[in-house]
Amino acid sequence: MGGCSNITSLPEDCVSRILSLTSPQDVCRMSVVSKDFRIPVESNVVWDKFLPSDCWVIVSSTTCTNPVKFASKKELFFLLCNSILVDGGYKAFALEKSSGRKSYILSARELSILHGDVERNWTWKSIQESRFPEVAELITVDRLEIHGRIKAHTLSPNTKYGAYLVFKISDNSFGLDSIPWEVSISSGDRILTTNTACLRDPDDKNRALKGLFYGNRAQMMKERVHKGDEKEARKRGDGWLEMEVGEFFVACDHEIDEEIEMSLMEVKGYQLKGGLIVEGIEVRPKD
Repeated sequence: MGGCSNITSLPEDCVSRILSLTSPQDVCRMSVVSKDFRIPVESNVVWDKFLPSDCWVIVSSTTCTNPVKFASKKELFFLLCNSILVDGGYKAFALEKSSGRKSYILSARELSILHGDVERNWTWKSIQESRFPEVAELITVDRLEIHGRIKAHTLSPNTKYGAYLVFKISDNSFGLDSIPWEVSISSGDRILTTNTACLRDPDDKNRALKGLFYGNRAQMMKERVHKGDEKEARKRGDGWLEMEVGEFFVACDHEIDEEIEMSLMEVKGYQLKGGLIVEGIEVRPKD
């Protein structure tokens, strides 16, 4: 406590500048540790450091129907932690509460979906569970390709990111898990990561039965794709499922405006499939 007393004996603006060199999580803890910090931690000097450099560009791109209103930069920081729709409602933006690092969800409309504009293959609809105006539901195709792109400079520097397909599987789905998906992250001509993933509901009660009857065929189908971890889908806190596409690192140097491409493909099974509901691809910091 002697250390805290020494700091709080400094002018408030000095204390605020010192606190701004820590993290949002540390600042919130300090306000609980000592009441002497409660005024400095409210300072715009502190929270301005935790807001991204392009904060005002992001705020100005929010939808007109739901503008961001705030009385202080601390209030703005926590509003952004709750996720807001930007770029005409086609993306969701959020800050990580503990660190202030940025994350995005690219809506299905922001993705490049093979035959996504063909009515007999895909349908676009509004559902209550989605944060976006529309999601894409697969009717039937024999080749499935989904690609998402994001500029590296829009993300937080010196940060490892993970990319995740956010989706649901309808009750009448078929053919989605007949063969592992090939997933990858690339930048220009460079392949950053490649892997495989299994698009199946983790609560599928018929999974063991399918393995019993179709085990040999499934093994034969796997041999058509490159070997990988066959990453499994998992439940999210918002009621959707997610499947990891891969990870990449955003360096400090953004002089070259690098574009990151996230790809998911199932093009070697030659089997009809349907019932996939795509909300988007999330790009978020990964520890």
